[in-house]
Amino acid sequence: MPLPALLEQRLRLPLVAAPMFLISNPQLVLACCGHGVVGSFPALNQRDTGGFKRWIEEIEAGLAALEKPAPYAVNLIVHPSNPRLQADLAVCVEHRVPIVITSLGAVKEVVEAVQAYGGLVFHDVTTRRHGEKAAEAGVDGLIAVAAGAGGHAGTWSPFALVAELRQFFDKTLLLAGCLNHGHEMLAAQMLGVDLAYMGTRFIATEESQAQPAYKQMLLGAKAMDIVHTPAVSGVPASFLRQSLEQAGFDMTALKTRHDQGRLKPLDEEAKAWKTVWSAGQGVGGIQDLPDTGTLIERLRDEYHQALARAHNLHA
Repeated sequence: MPLPALLEQRLRLPLVAAPMFLISNPQLVLACCGHGVVGSFPALNQRDTGGFKRWIEEIEAGLAALEKPAPYAVNLIVHPSNPRLQADLAVCVEHRVPIVITSLGAVKEVVEAVQAYGGLVFHDVTTRRHGEKAAEAGVDGLIAVAAGAGGHAGTWSPFALVAELRQFFDKTLLLAGCLNHGHEMLAAQMLGVDLAYMGTRFIATEESQAQPAYKQMLLGAKAMDIVHTPAVSGVPASFLRQSLEQAGFDMTALKTRHDQGRLKPLDEEAKAWKTVWSAGQGVGGIQDLPDTGTLIERLRDEYHQALARAHNLHA
């Protein structure tokens, strides 16, 4: 589908660097936007709304010094457990944040507040039902968080999830889950997706504020090391087995645990994610820790090489 006017002709790659809890920061956002990719961060990566506002101002000042940067995005947790939602939303409205990514709830009033100043709302979903609710709320885009993604990931195959979402949603569609390379971005587009949504790969960059030990653990991990469990967050999310073991989780018990509770309060969630580290099943494809600009240029080369190979395929 055609991209919204806000994004048209402003991207060098069909890519959004996903907002990552406790990881994304202004440096990573600016590096992404400066190289033609949407950079994003969660509002809750700052401890209070005042700090969140300062980060917005820092990013806007940095973007003003760049030539034709990509727009940036902010992630808001739209869930009763987030007491800052209204205050953080007010900051987004005041600064006319170009893209707001909503998680854990699609609320029409939030969507309307952003759209009123010309902003876009993308909402992450893991099932058709979630997608239908978000579409009813009027969002501008759906982020299909498929099996294998990091963070609060779903369990549906990207083939199934994208196909079902496209049955009723003809606006912007993004795909998350095991995307590390340019050819995977092209493959996502072939499924009917407009933009790739890449998280774990950007943890392993110089600008990411992940702990050095976290980055090194990513380099040594494989898909078999990713554990999808509700034990940390209260709802299912993907974590590195090695970090779960270091934090004292009983791995035998986790393998047989399939219950889903309620999302933990934000302060408890933040404490847990500082020592238990999230990643997607694509970790086996991450082999270095480049600066963000180098990574994006590599992705761009891989993407165009994949395009050339696709043109040479025979029916």
